[in-house]
Amino acid sequence: MASSGPVEIFRNLSLRRAAEERLASPENPFLLEALRKEKLEGQRIAAWARTIALTASGVLIAFQNASWSMLYFHGLLLVFIGLGWAQLRFATVGRSRIELMLILADLVLLAVALTVPNPFASESFPTAMIFRFDTFPYFFIILALATLAYSWRTILTMGSVVIVIWGVAVLGVALFGNTDPELGARVAAAFAGMPSLRGIVDPNSVVWSIRVQEMLLFFLVAAILALRGQRSNALLIRQAGIAAERANLSRYFPPSMVDELAAARNDVGAVRSQDVAVLFADIVGFTQLAERETPETVMQLLRRCHGVIEHAIFSNGGTLDKYLGDGVMATFGTPRISPTDCANALAAARDIVQGMAAANTELAAAGLPTLSISVGVHFGPAILGNIGTERRLEFATLGDTVNVASRLEAATRALGCRIVASDAVVSRVGEAGGGNGVPDGFRRVPALALRGREAPIDVWVA
Repeated sequence: MASSGPVEIFRNLSLRRAAEERLASPENPFLLEALRKEKLEGQRIAAWARTIALTASGVLIAFQNASWSMLYFHGLLLVFIGLGWAQLRFATVGRSRIELMLILADLVLLAVALTVPNPFASESFPTAMIFRFDTFPYFFIILALATLAYSWRTILTMGSVVIVIWGVAVLGVALFGNTDPELGARVAAAFAGMPSLRGIVDPNSVVWSIRVQEMLLFFLVAAILALRGQRSNALLIRQAGIAAERANLSRYFPPSMVDELAAARNDVGAVRSQDVAVLFADIVGFTQLAERETPETVMQLLRRCHGVIEHAIFSNGGTLDKYLGDGVMATFGTPRISPTDCANALAAARDIVQGMAAANTELAAAGLPTLSISVGVHFGPAILGNIGTERRLEFATLGDTVNVASRLEAATRALGCRIVASDAVVSRVGEAGGGNGVPDGFRRVPALALRGREAPIDVWVA
């Protein structure tokens, strides 16, 4: 027994990890939808931000050097803007070769723009002098825009790729760039006593120490942004989990109650006892129907019937407790109690019968068998709470009230009716409404004996 504690802890951690992996799975529709929306919105913002930022850069370039040769750089800026909108056009969740090629084109084109001299410039100077204009920070603009749309892995990859691209560009300038030996000699003579400073101001030197510092700082910033992106991605996964939980709630509870349950601070699944109205609905003669019809027809009829029942339950504020093959169990008053629970249960019972009658008209017109449905409703104390294990939890309603409601539904065959409601339900409707509580179209049947129950009960049938 002493080892049960660690074993249980390990088991719980394993289950939690498995749940997180399922949530983060590429097949998770909620996560995929959240990623798709986040990606497209981020890419749209990035495209506009890039357009604005590069337009501002174009104005700055014109202000710093008002000459016609600067139109070369303005042309490059237009290409960068076009690349931004192309990335928006081909934005997708997951790996995309087109997107990767566009990102790579961004980085390579920027390196070329920052290291290759303007071919239209009138004056000539050593190519290495380009680095004196401190243009490398433009890479940070591309990186910042990328954080709006791309994953943390892409950001980290960009940090590594820029090191390679910039290193190759600097090496190309050092090996193949124009030099001015005479100017270099003058600088060397002027700073003969200061070799460290001479290396920095030499117009023919790319100053490798500063270039390496640029690459290192860029990678560090990219790594930090990637870490921030990874944490944001984890938050997005948690939000997708919340969306999945809400979707699961909407399968059992009416939409108006989902938000209330999602915001509840107390444990909705805590075991407790409270008064609820329980409704059972069942297709009469379903076994015989399933024997003579094809499986496809049976499933089509079953889905149509369940659709009618589900709509009636949710539209009247009920909770869909469970499907029982060809039947359904619903509760009114779970997880929140209301004075109108019994009235809502009776209204749902009427809607089920009327809705099935309308559905039968459509089924008959389509040449399909029609269905007969029966409903039983009872009100009383029940036990509520989660049952099962952590692997398979289910919110359940148990007790004598549930059993009686099921027996009332079965009694419709002997009574020749569609709905049987206990006197407890009708009395509760009268108390809540201030009248006698007798529903239209119902008649009273006293002392109905139910299977498995010693004392008979009074019921109302329709």
